[in-house]
Amino acid sequence: MTKILIAEDNAVNRELLRELLEMRGYTVVEACDGDEALRMIEQTQPDILLLDIGMPVLDGFAVVRKIRENPRLASLPVVAVTAYAMQGDREKILNSKFDGYLSKPVNVRSLAEELERLLGKRENRDSSPHPSHEGQLSGKTRAAGSGE
Repeated sequence: MTKILIAEDNAVNRELLRELLEMRGYTVVEACDGDEALRMIEQTQPDILLLDIGMPVLDGFAVVRKIRENPRLASLPVVAVTAYAMQGDREKILNSKFDGYLSKPVNVRSLAEELERLLGKRENRDSSPHPSHEGQLSGKTRAAGSGE
């Protein structure tokens, strides 16, 4: 079964992502900050990482840098899931060695398509989610204090 790690400091966004992914048959593990995400990668060996950019302790850029520097982890597909959606943000993120980019609020169809693309490329599995469901996850509010 495909295992996905969600690294997101906003509990509501984590819960929504988890529910969507579990409905599609994925096993989900969660982390609340960048440092915990790195520990969870080592402990759980996920097939893909959905990584928020604006997290406490280590932000998403620092996490992906550490992943790419570690030969055991370097091939892990990492998708940025972020409220950074201004002109140039997508390119900056993809140039920072992320494998994919989803802006918040996350479109459920885009999420499914991105997972299918990356998981299919990595493992060529048939267990990818079907991209026919539409909807959106809410973006993180700036009032939450993370600046994202």
